[in-house]
Amino acid sequence: MPSVLAAEADFPLRTLRLGTLIRLRWMAVVGQAFAVLGVHFGFGFPVPLATCLVLIGASACVNIVLGLRYPATQRIDPFQAAAFLAFDIIQLALLLALTGGMQNPFVFLFLAPVLISATSLPPLLTLALGLLAMVCATLLTSWHLPLPWFPGQHMDLPFLFVTGMWASVLLGIAFISVYAWRVAEEGRLLSNALSATELVLAREQHLSQLDGLAAAAAHELGTPLATIALVAKEMEAGIAGHGEFAEDVRLLRSQVQRCREILGKLSSLGQEGSAPFSLLDLSHIIEDVVAPHRDFGIDITVTLEGDRQNEPAAARNAGLLYGLGNIVENAVDFAATKVAIAARWDVGTVSIVVSDDGPGFHNDIIGRLGDPYISRRKPWAVGQPGGGLGLGFFIAKTLLERSGAAIALANRPPPQTGAVVRLDWSRELFERGNTMTDDRV
Repeated sequence: MPSVLAAEADFPLRTLRLGTLIRLRWMAVVGQAFAVLGVHFGFGFPVPLATCLVLIGASACVNIVLGLRYPATQRIDPFQAAAFLAFDIIQLALLLALTGGMQNPFVFLFLAPVLISATSLPPLLTLALGLLAMVCATLLTSWHLPLPWFPGQHMDLPFLFVTGMWASVLLGIAFISVYAWRVAEEGRLLSNALSATELVLAREQHLSQLDGLAAAAAHELGTPLATIALVAKEMEAGIAGHGEFAEDVRLLRSQVQRCREILGKLSSLGQEGSAPFSLLDLSHIIEDVVAPHRDFGIDITVTLEGDRQNEPAAARNAGLLYGLGNIVENAVDFAATKVAIAARWDVGTVSIVVSDDGPGFHNDIIGRLGDPYISRRKPWAVGQPGGGLGLGFFIAKTLLERSGAAIALANRPPPQTGAVVRLDWSRELFERGNTMTDDRV
């Protein structure tokens, strides 16, 4: 068990929200605009106002496009975050070049993007952003317009003072980024240790409870299920495959058999990890998830696109099965007539696309799906619970992302209707558990 938990705990989750970067950039836009306008109109210093406002406007436009293009809860990978921060460094460097270069006291704002990177991005990306900021600071020592000053007067600071400013900025970038990274890394290590401990305790408690409950359930439910199966068999024999209720009786027998199989799995939880068939091909994983939903009047089609001789396989993972099963169950619940599941793979990636012909995701919540308590599902009957809290999809999304999946939600393009959920793994992450052993005791 420790090896499995370690694999779950050290997976690089996308912890940085795009909304955080957007809000920080809005703060920078407002601060830059206030500073430029204040210097020009408040102090009366000559500033290339139009060019400065174009640069500030470009940063604001990027923010608007990102806010419209992505949902508020979008989590971005480290390379995207580094690209956004690199844009901020370059935009600030151009703005400083128009307003005095290294002589401008706001040059210390170079520390802000590097500090954000140090607390949330990998060290190599932080190093790259730090070097970019240092290069920009170095260029600003020579290439810049004069520092805005009183009309008719020229402010030219001594070269030795500018050199000292340059050295202090470079040392500040290096020292503060290393300091911030070290503090954040210690916090991450502590958080990972606590998460791993919670997983171990929860897993052990769950197994110890299920050990007795599974045996009790198998014993208590075995007799009534056998009785139901016997009665259903006699009813089927009595109507001889004809009559109004023949199909219903066959469905009843199949569901009784499914209940007995579930009880069999519960009674053998302790041996599942060492079972010879614990490693499943992708097609078998999909069929395992789809099979319980084939008897509800919805046409479910499964398409496999890839070399069947090189089909990916993954260890039987409860999180993967539950997460994928929840998505398929939602598609069946909302579909009008059909659900389509397409699986594709190659040497580097594995993808599963689940689509239906239902009403699709509502525009009000599609950007927030995956957060808890976000749902528009109505109760099955007036006055009955179960209207849908969004917790099922929240749990499924969390488990699938922990397995390494990237999840994309969309609606089918008009005039078609329905929802589309796309899951993408790197093949390495999908097959990650194949070499792991189960250390349950």
